[in-house]
Amino acid sequence: MTRIIPEPDLERLSPDVLRKMLAAGDEINECYRVLRKGGLNVVGEVLKGNGQFVELNHYPPGDVYDRDSHAQYYYHAHREDEHGHFHTFLRAKGMPLGAQPVPEAATKDWPKGSDALAHLVAISMEKKGYPIRLFTTNRWVTGETWYPAREIKRMLGLFAIDHAYPSWPTNRWITAMIRLFRPQIEALVDARDVEMRAHALAEPEVDLYEDRNFEVISEIEIDVDRQLERVAAALAAAEATA
Repeated sequence: MTRIIPEPDLERLSPDVLRKMLAAGDEINECYRVLRKGGLNVVGEVLKGNGQFVELNHYPPGDVYDRDSHAQYYYHAHREDEHGHFHTFLRAKGMPLGAQPVPEAATKDWPKGSDALAHLVAISMEKKGYPIRLFTTNRWVTGETWYPAREIKRMLGLFAIDHAYPSWPTNRWITAMIRLFRPQIEALVDARDVEMRAHALAEPEVDLYEDRNFEVISEIEIDVDRQLERVAAALAAAEATA
């Protein structure tokens, strides 16, 4: 069963972190502005030129990868309550020094060494091309190497797509989304690990990471404008007591 998490407390964050989140929000809105002027949106940018939108296919074909940061993403669809979603990753060469997967990785047929990759979060989109929720998934969904929440949280600040394929605005947008919603993502991966441990205790005979009945683990609804309002309020409160 998917765990729906509450909105995190932003007032615990430092003014510096809150200002960086506001800057990320400005970046997101700038991407929306330039796309809307052309009648475009962030989803359409990754679908363009690829023919009919086919369920489960990756868009763009071959995914989007930054050879400097080793961040990666793709868009696809297979859920009824959305248009589709972005999956975001960090590959081994971009991970922080000393990042280690769960101990089970040593004996599992998962990507290893320089092929290892960590799924950070999925961003669910509505049909007009705007984000509506964030969620985490089980290992079998993305074929990732499983890293614990503490390692995923170290990776979040390293995700960046700094080139123009297939779309500069979409790449800037997805980079900024990870920054603006970092508190939510951190809470999601913490909840993910709690649910995984509970599932392991409840069904010890099942291969936890390959259980097809355990797909979306944690989830939270999001809204960019509401997040920016909450960040601005938290920053104002922090500055008032400084």
